[in-house]
Amino acid sequence: MLEKIKEIISEQLGTKPDVITADMRIEDLDGDSIDAVEIIMGIEDEFGVEFPDDLVAEFDTIQSLMDYIEINS
Repeated sequence: MLEKIKEIISEQLGTKPDVITADMRIEDLDGDSIDAVEIIMGIEDEFGVEFPDDLVAEFDTIQSLMDYIEINS
């Protein structure tokens, strides 16, 4: 799962996947809120989950996104 998420983030931000770790935040990779929305949409499409709009701000790390996917898929 992490590898696929890294790929989605890499495509959106132009960052090399090997520098991305589970404890990072999108901001750590110089992404902004628009990038975060695009990344979350890509993750939703890839994994068939939907992140509640009112809770998106709570997903502060890549690990927290993965935890949500595991629980809700």
